[in-house]
Amino acid sequence: MTADQDTKSGQDTIPDIAQKYAQAFAALQPDNIDDLLALLSDDVRFADPFNDVTGKTGFRAIFEHMFATCKDPQFHIIDIAASATTPSERVYLRWRMSGRLATWPGTTLALEGMSEIHIADNMVTAHFDHWDSASQLLAKLPLIRSLLRPILRLFAVRTGGS
Repeated sequence: MTADQDTKSGQDTIPDIAQKYAQAFAALQPDNIDDLLALLSDDVRFADPFNDVTGKTGFRAIFEHMFATCKDPQFHIIDIAASATTPSERVYLRWRMSGRLATWPGTTLALEGMSEIHIADNMVTAHFDHWDSASQLLAKLPLIRSLLRPILRLFAVRTGGS
């Protein structure tokens, strides 16, 4: 391996469509959803802990709902990686989402997760969000917090003096 190969960026294995998608995802605002939709296949599938939709109409509805229920939501892309076995077909975006809930303005969002992006024919065909909705979101909501915290504590491992 040459020095150039040794220091070569992993970005070289990320398909252009995935890089464009990551940029559009990070820049997502109510007035530019179409920029993201332009990168999707017509039968795109989106799934997260609360939703599972197919098609651009459903995809649009997910993000329109996010903008209706969250104030100033923003995705910050932390890392992007291609699959070791299928780099042109699978890409993973590590992200942090910030914002506030519109109905509970004092509830700040600080979610971390990963999106698994599937690609075919130079289009995004699927977007699967993986993140912990129980501890990162539900446990912070006023009414649900009192019910959920004892359940989360039940499964927490206690070490040493804790």
